[in-house]
Amino acid sequence: MNAFVQEDCIRFAESFPLGEELRESSVLITGATGLLGSIATHCLLMLDKKLQLNLQLTLLVRNLQKAKDLFGEQVNYLVADLNTADAIPEMADAVDYILHFASPTASLTFVEHPVYTIETIWNGTHLMLELARQKAVKGFVFVSSLEVYGTIHDDALPVTEEVQGYMDPMRVRTSYPMAKRLCECLCASYAQEYKVPVYVARLTQTFGAGIAPEDNRVFAQFARSIIQNKDIVLHTTGELARPYCYTTDAISAILYIMLKGAAGEAYNVANDETYISIRDMAEFLCKEFNPAVQTRLELGEYGYMPPTKLRLTSEKVERLGWKPTYNLHQMFERLLASLA
Repeated sequence: MNAFVQEDCIRFAESFPLGEELRESSVLITGATGLLGSIATHCLLMLDKKLQLNLQLTLLVRNLQKAKDLFGEQVNYLVADLNTADAIPEMADAVDYILHFASPTASLTFVEHPVYTIETIWNGTHLMLELARQKAVKGFVFVSSLEVYGTIHDDALPVTEEVQGYMDPMRVRTSYPMAKRLCECLCASYAQEYKVPVYVARLTQTFGAGIAPEDNRVFAQFARSIIQNKDIVLHTTGELARPYCYTTDAISAILYIMLKGAAGEAYNVANDETYISIRDMAEFLCKEFNPAVQTRLELGEYGYMPPTKLRLTSEKVERLGWKPTYNLHQMFERLLASLA
């Protein structure tokens, strides 16, 4: 495990106040080899070690060897590809909670493989909801995205969970947010019709120590430029604006939602204080971490979402008792240190 990720998970375990509510629980995590799924797994393992909770963690993965390289024999494994599976492998044991992270995350995938994107998100969520119903779970968290809000240009007012912007169903880049939006409706439907305790966590863009060196999302590109003393190149005008959230803050929020939230409802997860445009973020990084690096434009079509202004507010999840702990400078400080 990356030393900075380990430090983050130790901090999480020392500060997360709801650990006792997970005592003797069984938790199933999908997408556990991805960024957030792996951080969630490490955080829960660290929490279990600190509090001796006797947690049972099961990871549903496609690549068993990759998962074992990350977690060894500390957890149980189920192997399945949620894009092609027509059923989840049989589980003899009870499942108390499901954290459903599995999803494509790369913009280029949404553009070049929109059918795969839609099918993976829909099929995986449907299968996991069916498992949740069969196992009569105590809680199921669907990890959604701020992209479900579509295109909003006016950031004068904060974006609460009731707001919806425009989304063009004929634009293939919409494959990802449209599928997430559809699955949110499926979650609400399972909550109402089958009384499955489903919670939707709408995450803003989330990053921190532990991202893959080849990650191509904008924050990772900018961080590599800072480290390598290369100009930050913007392929858009940089008007898109959103807040951000640190990885372990996001995991904490997801667990708050699962343990304290209202079934059938959605919750924004973001640090409201980090709201910033892409261009301003590039200039912020240069100023704060490497003044020798400059920002310049090279416009082109790279599959990015439209230039929206999503001033998400996390007031709803904060009413459950959650608070973010990392500001934007600290988030990038730890990301840069972990990549260096």
